[in-house]
Amino acid sequence: MVFESFAESLSFFFWSTFIISVILGAVVNKTNFCTMGAVSDMVNMNDYGRIRAWLLAIATATFCVSVLEYMGMINVDDTFPPYRGDQLIYAENILGGIIFGIGMTFASGCGNKSLIRIGGGNIKSVFVFAALGIAAYYMTNPFPDSDKTLYSLFFYDWLNPLAITLDTKQDIGALISGDDPTTSRLVLGLIATAGLLFYIFKAAEFRQNKDNILGGIIIGLAVAAAWYTSNNITVIADETNYSLVEYYEEWDMLADDDTGKPAVARTLNPQSFTFVNPIGQTYGYIKDGFDSSLITFGLISVFGVVLGSFLWSLISRSFRIEWFVDFKDFLNHMMGAILMGIGGTLALGCTVGQGITGVSTLALGSFITLIAIVFGSALTMKIQYYRIVYEDEASFVKAFITALVDMRLLPASMRQLDAI
Repeated sequence: MVFESFAESLSFFFWSTFIISVILGAVVNKTNFCTMGAVSDMVNMNDYGRIRAWLLAIATATFCVSVLEYMGMINVDDTFPPYRGDQLIYAENILGGIIFGIGMTFASGCGNKSLIRIGGGNIKSVFVFAALGIAAYYMTNPFPDSDKTLYSLFFYDWLNPLAITLDTKQDIGALISGDDPTTSRLVLGLIATAGLLFYIFKAAEFRQNKDNILGGIIIGLAVAAAWYTSNNITVIADETNYSLVEYYEEWDMLADDDTGKPAVARTLNPQSFTFVNPIGQTYGYIKDGFDSSLITFGLISVFGVVLGSFLWSLISRSFRIEWFVDFKDFLNHMMGAILMGIGGTLALGCTVGQGITGVSTLALGSFITLIAIVFGSALTMKIQYYRIVYEDEASFVKAFITALVDMRLLPASMRQLDAI
């Protein structure tokens, strides 16, 4: 996809992102694809249908990325965010993932689900969107009249020193075969895909659920499609083909003026779907007066997903206005949204950003984050469940210890409450 001007290439980049996002939003709404719901089904009902749909999205995206990269059609080494960076921020992956998992449980869904619910008429999710966006924005941007961010105030001094700088990229293929990771990435990607598909489709109930199959495949393909388009848009100038970020870096040499120049170069790197940072970008875009230089892949994807969900809610006649049950419900959602904004930024992604997009690159940090998110969410659900069932008898400590026993992280002898 070669264009004769940067403006044309950027326009195509945004329009292709928008179209894929609309499809993504419509399919997620139709199939009720929900990562928090998947964890809830698993924890509370021993139902793995939506977990399998999530794994199918991962398998589809991983297969596509592994094959496309081996064929030289994409390169996901230098992406935004840097999934395969040579610095393994495992502590941030773990802590951020757990915080995000807790947050999405209190907020009744992850960032992507909030966008889907906005499109379906859920006013609660508008408040979640706003709180999540503000928290995510100030994790990486300084407060007004200050040089401090949430990250620098609360996390940098003690988390940053824990990062490990590797001699190679952090994806599993490079860690196994640093000198020539190309083949390793393909082999590992195919093995992972085959293993996941075997587990997913061995369940007869899942094979009969067309929505779960459709959701998993289309969402995985949407992630792969975004990887492909963001890798293959080029600008021809002075008889040389430049990627968007390469053109940006040579802007003074190639462009006549700064008209149409994006505010930040890294947002032009190859990328795919993630939703915490883009929701934060949306807040920044609104705060700065709708500055066109702040329009990014992420910003476009946010509006595309909302529109896709809205369109499907109209087609299916499922559009419903929803409001908070009471003030406690409001507080829970706001707390959850803030935790998602902080945790998702800290971990470099969410259930989609790290759990599907990041994992498709086989990045070690993405796997760590995915496990941490599921753990944080599952633990929170169990604690909530025990406190609801036992009411005054179940203190937080008792519910917490019992939840860890249920998750086989503590011995059965430490159980504080009878199993339910």
